[in-house]
Amino acid sequence: MSSIHPAFYIEDIQVGQTAQQSKTITETDIILFSAVSMDTNAIHLDEDYAKTTRFGTRIVHGMLTGSLISSVLANRLPGPGTIFLTQTMKFLAPVHPGDTITATVTVLEVYPEKSRVRLETVCSVGGKRVLEGEALVMGVSRKNQK
Repeated sequence: MSSIHPAFYIEDIQVGQTAQQSKTITETDIILFSAVSMDTNAIHLDEDYAKTTRFGTRIVHGMLTGSLISSVLANRLPGPGTIFLTQTMKFLAPVHPGDTITATVTVLEVYPEKSRVRLETVCSVGGKRVLEGEALVMGVSRKNQK
């Protein structure tokens, strides 16, 4: 039997329950994300180029911002064993290197018979929403533990 357990079994998750996690985006984060994703768009990496754009400076990869949602789902709510099924994301504002992003998930619906949870997903910087969407995940049920 595995020693890894979810933070919350599907049977314990309630509508309205929330979890969050914050991270300050560093230059190293941007470079590593660019390497792993192969997204080498100059808007993320080249300050001289970025100065010529509507943003006037470099911006963080949108998917790097969105990936923080995965961290909350995998580590906090529901927690280890969670599987992504769908994710929608609407990007509302740019994130800049050095910004601290707070990713928050809020339970909207629980489908215990299918071990599914629908959640609102939000990323914010300084209290301002920079990303919003929804996720559907498969959680872990006590019924399926061996």
